[in-house]
Amino acid sequence: MRTILYFILVLSLVQSTLFATEIKLTEKQANYIAQKVWQNEGAGLDKYLVHWNEGEAFASVGIGHFIWFSKGHTERFREVFPMVLSFMEERGVEMPDWLDSKTPLPWDTKEAFYEAKRSQSQTYVELFTFLKHTMPEQAAFMAHRLSEALPQMLETIENPEKKERIKERFNEVMHNEDGSVNERGLYVLLDYTNFKGEGTLKSERYKGEGWGLLQVLEHMDPDEPNRLKAFAESAKAMLSRRIKNSPPARGEERWRKGWNVRLDTYWK
Repeated sequence: MRTILYFILVLSLVQSTLFATEIKLTEKQANYIAQKVWQNEGAGLDKYLVHWNEGEAFASVGIGHFIWFSKGHTERFREVFPMVLSFMEERGVEMPDWLDSKTPLPWDTKEAFYEAKRSQSQTYVELFTFLKHTMPEQAAFMAHRLSEALPQMLETIENPEKKERIKERFNEVMHNEDGSVNERGLYVLLDYTNFKGEGTLKSERYKGEGWGLLQVLEHMDPDEPNRLKAFAESAKAMLSRRIKNSPPARGEERWRKGWNVRLDTYWK
């Protein structure tokens, strides 16, 4: 069933010392988050729903521009689209006959991809239609991914004080002072996790330094009272560090302005 009346994001955290919160999003809220993320990733334009970015060796599809590799391709970045499809399979979402969570990107090169897009091949049209009609489910996947982010991050930290600090800062962004869910904070955490990952994958590093959710939480200014602003400013610093450390051939400086505009939506 395509329409989601609501989906539940359960933050089930390991160990009894961690908080556990169940968040129910209405269909309206799910669609709102889907549109916000889609505006960030593709300006809300259909032409970017199935895309291949300049300077990248993989396609980016869906509202979250989920990374998808062609057969045999390997990359330092996490391939997320198969995770999206696996999530949908578990929930019985109808897909094109040729598509499942083990299907590689159908086009081996950027040229072949753009030829399929230009000619509106059957495979391309079926993929586009599927992505266009499953935006709420894609948002649900991102919520599910966020539900696993905190325990995943904490498992990588040995220092008890740092572990507590990361948990506390996640909670500060996620919740209001009265303990209720801050919906803007939920959007911030969900969007950034989809945007730049959890920060736990060792391959997602330049010169040994990451830029994911874990690193952003770690470097938040403790003296900034607006925790959403503190998160956004830390994210800018982590992505600036990424650009500085990145291989020159990738030309990542060209993304700085757009990334900063996106991060400003977190608090302005």
